[in-house]
Amino acid sequence: QVHLVESGGGSVQPGGSLRLSCAASGSIFRFYAMGWYRQAPGKPRSLVAAITTGGTTDYAPSVKGRFTISRDNAWNTVYLRMNALKSEDTAVYYCNLLNDPACSGYVCYSEPLEDWGQGTQVTVSS
Repeated sequence: QVHLVESGGGSVQPGGSLRLSCAASGSIFRFYAMGWYRQAPGKPRSLVAAITTGGTTDYAPSVKGRFTISRDNAWNTVYLRMNALKSEDTAVYYCNLLNDPACSGYVCYSEPLEDWGQGTQVTVSS
């Protein structure tokens, strides 16, 4: 089982930026796609960005053009750079392992594979 630890959240004003990190334990990281999810109060957890084993990236329409996902296989870490943050980005952010998608695009990713970590809180408010 892979242990996931998210970090980098915080409180920022609208228009600000944050970079989230997710460190994965073990040695299987590079064999899996990775995804960033978020869950706002009263809403289901949803995928916002994903990166395949080959480095292809996909984004939810609500964050495309503002968020950038990247990965460093040497450090078993996936990142989420978030720019131009909006109040609606406020949520707890989580990462998880995914299988590479069978088709191209954000909607093609299947269910996450591991137990969830503790997440990291992002609050966007003036």
